Amino acid sequence: MTAPAPLPDPTAPATYAAAGVDIDAGERAVDLIKPMVASTRRPEVLGGLGDFGGLFALDTSRYRQPVLVSATDGVGTKAAVAHATGRFTTVGIDLVAMCVDDLVCQGAEPLFFLDYISTGSVEPARMAELVSGVAEGCRQVGATLLGGEMAEHAGIMAPDEFDLVGFAVGVVERDAILGSARVVPGDVLVGLPSPGLRSNGYTLARHVLLERAGLGFDSPAWDGATTTVADELLLPSVLYTPAVRAALAVSEIHAVAHITGGGFAGNIPRSLPEGCRAIVERGTWEIPRIFTEIRRLGRVDDDEMARVFNLGLGMVLMVSAATADNAMAALRGSGLDPVVVGRVEAGEHGVDMVGPPLWLDTV
Repeated sequence: MTAPAPLPDPTAPATYAAAGVDIDAGERAVDLIKPMVASTRRPEVLGGLGDFGGLFALDTSRYRQPVLVSATDGVGTKAAVAHATGRFTTVGIDLVAMCVDDLVCQGAEPLFFLDYISTGSVEPARMAELVSGVAEGCRQVGATLLGGEMAEHAGIMAPDEFDLVGFAVGVVERDAILGSARVVPGDVLVGLPSPGLRSNGYTLARHVLLERAGLGFDSPAWDGATTTVADELLLPSVLYTPAVRAALAVSEIHAVAHITGGGFAGNIPRSLPEGCRAIVERGTWEIPRIFTEIRRLGRVDDDEMARVFNLGLGMVLMVSAATADNAMAALRGSGLDPVVVGRVEAGEHGVDMVGPPLWLDTV
């Protein structure tokens, strides 16, 4: 039997470290992430890591009427998967994607990013792994990691528990802001495939795969799979921003819907004006196998699947029919495999899913 831990000496001087917050560990973590932050630096950045606020000198001479665009988000319970598996290096990529891919829905170029990590106890190596993913995401989209915060919440969070939140700022010309006001009947819907869940629907996915089906993180994701459940759940989000901005340069994109929480029905209408209806044609894109397994093992209704998950489409672009080919070429040139998934028609505001069922069997 293990002896109980000795009780603290009530007469000894109290310290922050003894209470659960290790300032020295926080400083070691900052030292580890400094090179990562430096790797994302843009020329507009003034000062360095450690200042009380990040300084970014926006070159207004580059713009006629610059408009700043901001977004904030987290990775949700995908963080719980990283925590349970001890795999921390990619969820930072997801964090950047969730924020900057919201910015590009309005046509914005991402400028800088800030992260906030709360944890029960700062473990420098783990903090460095988390920030390495944030830095990688920033490098992919050309944004600078301008600052951040590590907050140690001893007594509120378990020592190895953490949460990850981000904040992004971008810029767009006022007359180039994308949105529903630009969309017209006849626009083409171009879908950008997502090989995994990105950062949405993880509470349902974990419930089905781990609790109902009794799979472990190291179990094969499905019979014959070469990937594990953890591999599928931790697949990093595709960062769509560079490809969308490349397409914007050569085509007339009217609006962009980021397919996050709420799925198709919750996100596509946000990019449509009154009097326009999106017609999404089932069967025009491939649904990744992991969604089929969640549906099968959890007996999840098809409408629920489409409301919770992206089902293999991380973004849907509303593109002028006359320039759709240019957009498709630019997206392919950026390493994506876009597919035409439907069209915009005059009608009641909303989304129609047409064609064969997403799955030909019944749950």
